[in-house]
Amino acid sequence: MLRIELMDWEKARERASPIRFSVFCEEQGVPREIELDEHDDASVHALAFEGPKVVGTARLLPDGHIGRMAVLKEWRGRGIGGLLLQKLMERARARGNREVVLSAQVHAVPFYRANGFVEEGSEYLEAGIRHQEMRRKL
Repeated sequence: MLRIELMDWEKARERASPIRFSVFCEEQGVPREIELDEHDDASVHALAFEGPKVVGTARLLPDGHIGRMAVLKEWRGRGIGGLLLQKLMERARARGNREVVLSAQVHAVPFYRANGFVEEGSEYLEAGIRHQEMRRKL
């Protein structure tokens, strides 16, 4: 049974880091040295569990930015990303954020659009990958 848990970086790091390294560094070529950053400590982290196994992760920064959303390849297409996103938006709303913002990889824009996000501005490169800023009012 899939469940989403929110936690701080101290609790999330050991289980979220391998997923982020697998998806962003191994699959997409993001340099390992920039994957974990200074924002992790200040963020709320969502972890998706299937039984005891962590299969996805994402984070919410204090300013309402959602990022580092990653689902293990074999678990994609099952709605896990949407559940992570919903849980983080609920937390943002509960703590008073009026909107959430994210930097979507261009291939994922339709996913975020389906979850109520709207594109803003032009595409840009981040870590060698085309991105699009997107925003959603809460």
